[in-house]
Parts: sequence; C-alpha cells; structure tokens
Amino acid sequence: MTKRSKLTKGTSVLALTFGLSISGAAFAQDESEPFVQERVVVIGTAGGKGVNRLDASFAVTTIDDSMLEKIQPKSTADLLKSVPGIWAESSGGVAGANIDVRGLPGGGDAPFASFSLNGSPLFGTNTLSFFEGSTLFRIDETVASVEALRGGPNAVFAKGEPGATINFRLKEGSSETSGRAKYTISDYDLQRFDAVVSGEIAEDLYYMVGGYVSRSPGIRDAQFTSEEGQQITAQITKVFENGKVNVYTRITDDHGQWYLPINLANPNIDIGTFSQLGNATRLREITTNTAGDTEIFDFGNGRGWDGQVTGANIEFDLGNGFTFRDNVNYLSGDADTFGFVPSGSAVTATALAGVIGGPVTTAGGVTLGAGDLVQTYGHWVVLKELESFSNDLSLSKTFGQDHDVTVGVYTSSFSSDDWWSLGNPVPVHNTTNGDFLDSAITPADIAAAGGDAGFMFGLASSGDAQVIAFYAADSWQATERLRIDVGVRQEDIEIDYVLDTGPGFPDGVRDLATTVKGDEFAYTAALNYDVSDDLGVFVRYSDGFKFPSFDNIREGQTQVNAVEQLEGGLKYSNDWLSAYGTVYYNTNDSFSSNVGSVIANSTFETEAIGLELDGSVTFGNFSTGFGATFQNAEITASTTLSDVGNMVLRQPEVQLRVTPEYVFDFGNGAEATLYGAASYVGDRYGDNGNTVDLPSFEKIDLGVIVNMDSGLFFQLHADNITDSDGITEGDPRNPTAPNGRPILGSSVKFTVGFDF
Repeated sequence: MTKRSKLTKGTSVLALTFGLSISGAAFAQDESEPFVQERVVVIGTAGGKGVNRLDASFAVTTIDDSMLEKIQPKSTADLLKSVPGIWAESSGGVAGANIDVRGLPGGGDAPFASFSLNGSPLFGTNTLSFFEGSTLFRIDETVASVEALRGGPNAVFAKGEPGATINFRLKEGSSETSGRAKYTISDYDLQRFDAVVSGEIAEDLYYMVGGYVSRSPGIRDAQFTSEEGQQITAQITKVFENGKVNVYTRITDDHGQWYLPINLANPNIDIGTFSQLGNATRLREITTNTAGDTEIFDFGNGRGWDGQVTGANIEFDLGNGFTFRDNVNYLSGDADTFGFVPSGSAVTATALAGVIGGPVTTAGGVTLGAGDLVQTYGHWVVLKELESFSNDLSLSKTFGQDHDVTVGVYTSSFSSDDWWSLGNPVPVHNTTNGDFLDSAITPADIAAAGGDAGFMFGLASSGDAQVIAFYAADSWQATERLRIDVGVRQEDIEIDYVLDTGPGFPDGVRDLATTVKGDEFAYTAALNYDVSDDLGVFVRYSDGFKFPSFDNIREGQTQVNAVEQLEGGLKYSNDWLSAYGTVYYNTNDSFSSNVGSVIANSTFETEAIGLELDGSVTFGNFSTGFGATFQNAEITASTTLSDVGNMVLRQPEVQLRVTPEYVFDFGNGAEATLYGAASYVGDRYGDNGNTVDLPSFEKIDLGVIVNMDSGLFFQLHADNITDSDGITEGDPRNPTAPNGRPILGSSVKFTVGFDF
C-alpha cells in the first residue's frame, strides 16, 4: 500500500490535475419540457459534462423528485439511508449528522462525504469539528434530483473527494408555466408550507423560484418551537444556440434542536421522544473571557445553517469538437451549534443525597424521590462563520465519434472562524425536560455519587485555505462495446491557521499560528464493457487522498489520508428490471481519531471489502426498489495495538432496504399510490476497541398519495410505525457510560397540495 508523506510547512509546491469527459452536449430547449435529461448524471464527469447512468463506469445512485416525495427524509443526511455503501447517523436532528462511506473510518461528522449543488462543492472541505456538509443544504420542492457517487472518479474531479459526493440538481424552467404548493401538518404540531413555480420569462429565458416556511416543537418536544426554518431558491436559465447558462441563489435560515445521546438505563422515559432540554434549561449565562464577561445563550437554537449560496453553470459548444464549461459557487453564513450535552452516567437521587447529606431538590423546589435519576449535562456553544468560493473550469475536445479529452482547473478558497465554549457542566434532573438541581449541588457532587463532573474547554480560531488543482482525462471508445476512461489530478493546498485556547473560554494567549502547505497526486482508470444494450460491466481503480484541515492542524495531525479503491460493477436495465451491483475494496493509510477528548490520540489504518446493490423491479402497477450493503471493514494497523483486527467503529456489516409501492387507477385521471419502506441495520460497535455493542434494528414506514385530475393531491406518511428504538451511536465522549442516541420515535404527517 502506498504511503503518503506528511504535509510540509513553509514550502510552496505547484499542483496539477486531470479529468474525464464522457458524453456530448445538446443545447436545444424542448418547448414543453425542462432542460433536464432524467437518466443523465453529471457528478463524476469532467466539468459536469454528464453520462447516462447505464453507461457510467462508476457506482452512482440517482433519486428523482417523485422518490424524494416518498422517502420523506427528516434531514438532508436522512436521505442517504437510500444510498448503498453509505451509513448515515441522522438521528441528531436537522443538521450535524455522522456519515460514513464504504468502511472508510469516521465515527463523527462526515470525513469522506462531500455535498454539491448543480455540480459545485458547497464548501471547500467536507468536515470540520461541529460541521459536516449536509448542514448546508435543505431539501425542498426546488430539488429535481439527487446523485450519490461512491469512490471511482470522485478522487479526480471537483474537490477530489475519494469517498462519496452527493450532488443536488435544481429544477429548471421551461416554456410551460408549472408549479406546486402544499401544506403539511403532523401529530407533533409541525406546520410547513412549500411552493415552487417555473416558466418562461422571454424566448429561451426561463426561471424557477421556490422555498418553504416550517415550524415545529420537534418529535423530541422541548416545550417550545425547537425547529424553525425558511428558505428561498431562485434559478435563471438562458439557452443559446450553442450553449446554456444557469445562475442560481439560495438563502436559508433553518435550525433545530441538537439531539444527543441519552441515558438508556432510565426506565421512566420514552427514548423515541425524550428531550432533556426544556424551558427550564433553554437559557444559560456563560462566561466568555478572562475578564469575567458573560453572555446569555439560547440553546433552543440547536444546530443549523443561516446563510446563502450563489453560483452559475456555463456550457458552450465552441465548434470543431471543443466544449467550454465553468461551474462557480460562493457560500457564506453561520453554522452554529448550541447543545445540551450529557457527561457520564446518571446516578440515583438516593446516591446523590448520601453525598450532599440531605434531600435532592431542583431549582424549582421539587424534592426528588429515591427512584429519580440525576445527571451532569453541559451547555456547549460553537459559533462557526463559514465562507467558501470555488470555480471548476474545463475545456473538452471530441476527436471523431469515440474520443473525448478534457483538461481543467479547479480552484477553491475557504475559511472558518470559530468561537467555542464547551463543557459548562450543570447537574439536572434526568427526566423529560428536566430542571436544574438546586444551585448548592455541584457537578463534583454528581461525580462523587458515581457520575461525572464534566469539563471546561474553549477556543477561538481562524483558518483559511487556498486550493488549486489541475486535472485531465481521456474517455476513449476503443471498440463498439469497450470504453476506456482515465483521469489524473495534481492538487496544491496552503492553510493558514491561528488558535487561542483556554479553560472554558479563549484566554487571550496565542497557542498556534502556522502555515501548512502540501501537494498530492490522484488518478483513476476504468474499463467499461457493454455486453448488450441492456447489460454492462465495469472495473475501476482509483488512488485518491484527503488533506487535513483546520481542526486536524489544531490536533497535531498533519498526515494526508491516502485512499486506494478497486471496484467492479454490473449494470442491467430493461422495461421491468433495473439492477446495479458493485463490489469494492479500499484501504486508508492514516486516520486520526478523537477518543474522549478534543485532542486526537489515536492513528490507524483500515481496509474494507463490500458489495452494494441498488435497483428496482416493476410488474404492472406494482414496483419495488431495493438497496443493500454487505461490508467487512477492519483496522489493519493502529497506535492502539489492541484495536488491530477489530471492526471499524459504528459501521454496520449489513444494511437492507426495500421500498414497495402499488398504484390504484380510479379513472378520470385520479390515482392513489400506496407505498412503504422496510429497512434493516446490522450490528455495529460504538468504538474501535469493539467494547460498546450497538445492536441491529429494523424500521418500517408507510404512506399513501392520492392525486386528482384537477391537480389536487393528498399525502399521509407514517414514519417508524413500530416505534423502533434503534440506537445509532453510543456516547462518543464517554464510551463506558450507558448513554446512546436512538432514532426518532413514530410520527405521522398529512399533506394537502396542488399541482398546476
């Protein structure tokens, strides 16, 4: 396995990269249809040129807007439950998920998953502490389709993500005005209004605009409106005789309560709906500096995104086989975190009474009984200001009918300005929306009774990064049935980082100010063979990398992760069956892990082998989609020797999902679609030591959509109808504590809407 050297400080190295071009461009706009080719994916192609999924020499899953309507994801990350090869722990709320890919190590945030809009990366790196890319995107009626590419050419194109890239494509207008408006309510007091409309402004000039407003106390009711969001998106499309220009902008202000691991040993709570946060603990005054200044923070704000993204997609046929493409994207805003975080185990009020020598009372004057539990919680504040600008410019040349060559340059600059105050421990009554304990009771008393005293840590930091990468590729139809795809990338990065830490807040002392520079080379090669018009196979090898970012530098981890992947796939599609299967093997040569603190103290290597299945079967009015992942991922080397040979933390060996549906035709244009989803998640371990067992679980959803000829429609969607208590993670801050984060309990939503 190839080893990568560490980044060098103070050394500037030029970078150079290469890509791949697959299919030709067409610019004529149909008079009644949007400029969208339903079976074409743009992710994984040089400059977003596009390729038919059946012709792709890589593993990609596509989800259109009608499928989104039935999946009903509770967050952007929750959508990834429908993508083989990806494990998404979306139980934390509307933002801040943990996402793992193909056995590559993670265990927190999303170190190998990137998110794009119209082919442009939303942010320059995929993960920072208290941030992962799905936080920046909200799914609504303006989304036309989703593409999820694992492995393959990811290592070469756009930001060079070796794991998975999830790309959202916006709807575009056409000469025909159309739209949708809908209103949704639920059994947990959700109110949400969505709308989208598109049409023609002038000849060859089209628009799309849409968005939503949403309010809810959440399934985990915190006694107040803990989920609030609104978003508006607009896109203008201009079609020319030899090209097309898209310009889009999206403004989002959406946040929700951060759901955290809870005390699973408490028999007096419903773990599907429990929230420790409530009116009594929502507001907290926190010391912000060594001068003793304080500020009151509202922890009802949870996690979310308040910002905007603006971009453009430009494509022109220059003649003589040349095509110019440019994808540009700018993002700015705040991705803050306000969390009420458990610290250690809960203890009985009786045990605590033995420590303090008297009864245990709450701040509200309630005396706790012998069976009541108490626990240390902490109010965590993370203020994170993000900015990112990227540009992907490419030039393709088609030689004859069977040879495409592309060269391009990708540039990116991104920054994160942070202020943290972590810990701030306080004793609470461990019950739904429980109160603070009497102010005379301290976290140290909880610790003396067998719990945990918590900790204090704070920082202020500022990180800036600049990336330049050159890429080139060749896609050659060597014979009528055999195509050869190759691509290479050379990337250069420079990171400037300044850090100030302190015991609970920054102390005004500069701990670190450094510039880190480095360069890396990536490549990929594939053979794609069409056995018949319906059946194709491919084999691909890729060698990619992942540069460290700001938090890695803070932790002293400057290794570059080298990710090598070998994969082979089978693709079949006819009138009744669509089936895609991919076998993969990958290795990762250096990954730092946070274990119980904010400082990394373990580095390890991994390998994984797996099988992804994805497809659908249709018989008349009945159809069913299916997806499966079978995987063995293990640690092959580690600075913690006892971890070698263990399973990579948190990722299941088996994931299964089946989504049947049946359409009832009532005549006169009216129909009803009965649909469902059944999923199974296998056993996992919550730590690399494989000491914290996370058992398997199942989840079942059901729904029905009724469409009338008038355009009126109704939808009833029931999520987790068996009220499954599946646990997605243990306590990452204290693996021995009996805490865990379960999936959300059962809920029902009802929607009424109108299509025109």
